[in-house]
Amino acid sequence: MEALELLRTRYSASQLGAPAPSPEAIEALLEAAARAPDHGRLQPRRLIEGDARRAFGEVLAESLVRRNPLAGDQALAREREKALRGPTIIVVATRCDRSVKIPVVEQIVSAGCAAHGLMLAAFAEGLGAFWRTGEAAYDEAVKEALGIGFIYVGTDTRGAPSRPRAIQNLARRWTGDGRKPAAS
Repeated sequence: MEALELLRTRYSASQLGAPAPSPEAIEALLEAAARAPDHGRLQPRRLIEGDARRAFGEVLAESLVRRNPLAGDQALAREREKALRGPTIIVVATRCDRSVKIPVVEQIVSAGCAAHGLMLAAFAEGLGAFWRTGEAAYDEAVKEALGIGFIYVGTDTRGAPSRPRAIQNLARRWTGDGRKPAAS
């Protein structure tokens, strides 16, 4: 697939299933993520597969209990199931280093670029992927254990969404007049 076609047609899968990506496909995804702009060479990623997803589900449930001590059994079960949304989860983490001259915002954006590159690579490999974060990703214990962005990867079981994204309001031309962007 040509790069521009990939960029124009990529979408987030709505449902994933087996089979999981092959080790070679995962390596390709991680190589794509590693090519993201990254002043600090943070290389933010972790991989969760197979039974490790159940341990991740427990981390999510524990986070829910910290945020909502009254969470019932059903809510905890739903939280555990989130870890099983796809056969593989690649965690994108930002380990911000405030001691370097690279602004923290650039370190965070770099991790976002790595996540996007990973998702583009998944689509190019014929895989489905989607990015989920949720409240648990901001829980200090979850961040320490895993990171902040969860990219679920597997076989897309539904296919492309039926509606294209609108691009009309994506960019506005700035003319410099009056220091305000020109009307679309």
